[in-house]
Amino acid sequence: MSQENAIEVRHLTKRFGTNLAVADVSFDVHQGEVFGLLGPNGAGKTTTLRMITTLLKPDAGQVKIFGHDTATEGRLARSLFGLTGQYASVDEDISARENLMIFARLNGLSRADAKARTAELLAEFSLEHSADKALKHFSGGMRRRLDLAVSLITRPALIFLDEPTTGLDPRTRTQMWTTIRGLVAQGSTIVLTTQYLEEADQLADRLAVIDHGKLVKMGTPAELKRQVGGTVLTFTVNQAEQVKAAQTVLAQQGVGTGQLTGSQLSVTLARPAQLTSILEKLAQAQVAISHLTVNEPSLDDAFMALTVGQN
Repeated sequence: MSQENAIEVRHLTKRFGTNLAVADVSFDVHQGEVFGLLGPNGAGKTTTLRMITTLLKPDAGQVKIFGHDTATEGRLARSLFGLTGQYASVDEDISARENLMIFARLNGLSRADAKARTAELLAEFSLEHSADKALKHFSGGMRRRLDLAVSLITRPALIFLDEPTTGLDPRTRTQMWTTIRGLVAQGSTIVLTTQYLEEADQLADRLAVIDHGKLVKMGTPAELKRQVGGTVLTFTVNQAEQVKAAQTVLAQQGVGTGQLTGSQLSVTLARPAQLTSILEKLAQAQVAISHLTVNEPSLDDAFMALTVGQN
């Protein structure tokens, strides 16, 4: 067992009838990182998360949380993490303060400690002014913040966030991102499922892409984006008769002759450093260009390339 792993998943498998929902999935989550699980709807990411967090029994495979096997040491393993789902088990008819107090007491805190921890969490998640309102009067954003606050009562070293910003407006989503970054800065390990690829790109240190129950790719956001090609350079050749000269320059730089649309050329660069050399050589060849753009592949591009081919 590596001391730097918060989670070790080995050959995790789950069937529902004849449907193989998760097929022999294995990966590690390192301590102190944000690890993202991505996949289309029905891909198996939520089933995987439920098995890791002991909410669902796997048909085969093993999960260890900080070295503790969830099958044989389930209670201990569960004590080491917090879980925030899309909807927390909170009482709609009582206030945020009362909900936090109840969960704090259920987690073994004394009345005084529960009161202090509740006050801390209400302040941290900007719920102080609404602390004594019944939850049924809360907005979606306020509910999501309370869900996360409940999962953090015991200050767990490992936190599972299942689509934590679903349904939130952009401002509240950004506030949640700040909160998540703060948790990592304090030493927490985060496992995140999200339907927002921008969120995964912003927050995750590494990503696992699951499709049709299989782990199809793992890596940093930058590594996954490189799977779909490098930087795309596009420019317009100002004089049509110079297009051939521009293509010759590109070929000499080892990037091919590019894709030509009218007088516009597009070429994919293997390395960003090639850009400077290409521009210098075009200037030396006295090829005038305009409307130059440089575009990096997005995580959306990588996601589509990795999952569409699996369908």
